[in-house]
Amino acid sequence: MTAGRLIPARLKPTGRRALRAWQGHRRRRRVFFGSFGRTKPIDPYYGYSRGVPVDRVYIDRFVSDHADAISGHVLEVSSPTYTQRWGSNVERIDVLMVEEGNPVATVVADLAAAPHIASDTFDCAVITQTLQFIYDYEAAIATLYRVLKPGGTLLLTVPGITRISLDEDAQWGQWFHFTQRSLHRAVADVFGEDNVQSQGFGNVLTAASFLWGLAEHDLRPAQIAKRDPAYDVVVGVRATKKL
Repeated sequence: MTAGRLIPARLKPTGRRALRAWQGHRRRRRVFFGSFGRTKPIDPYYGYSRGVPVDRVYIDRFVSDHADAISGHVLEVSSPTYTQRWGSNVERIDVLMVEEGNPVATVVADLAAAPHIASDTFDCAVITQTLQFIYDYEAAIATLYRVLKPGGTLLLTVPGITRISLDEDAQWGQWFHFTQRSLHRAVADVFGEDNVQSQGFGNVLTAASFLWGLAEHDLRPAQIAKRDPAYDVVVGVRATKKL
């Protein structure tokens, strides 16, 4: 294949001399990687040692944007953090864990198979960064649909571009990372297309920064807010159980 065929049509020069000039221009361009010319991240644990990890900014933004749904009887994973921060008119909080050992957990269950959780129980379920650890995630979505009351709302976030958490992968398996399209379809297959809203967060800079272990304060707010659908760092879904 010739060099000319590799050049995008809109950039192709018209003559041999122009082609040589264009190739030379490509050779002269250099990227200065600075601290990024390395094979290990700056912080190997998502950026927590530096401050608030980039993905947490997106998760917080998604949940806070849908805070109107967090009321009544709420189910949350691991801790009641988001319900306590943004819930209103909350009557009861149940905290879900897959195994014993969490002192604040009130429900111990695997979402992929949880017949002991009564159907039509919760007004809202806040399930953040959990689905990637459930191999049968479709069954988990079906369980969440079942345990919500008619009219109840699921607020669900999942990772897109991310590092693998080796400890959790060894314990439960980190099976999947999602795109906005894949998560939207998986939830819509259960809740119905008309009852699902999805939102992706991220761009090439925040994706790279998150992988390197940089934190919120390392980037400008406008850089974090920029959305590029080619780079899903976090995906959120709001789904409502039909009445």
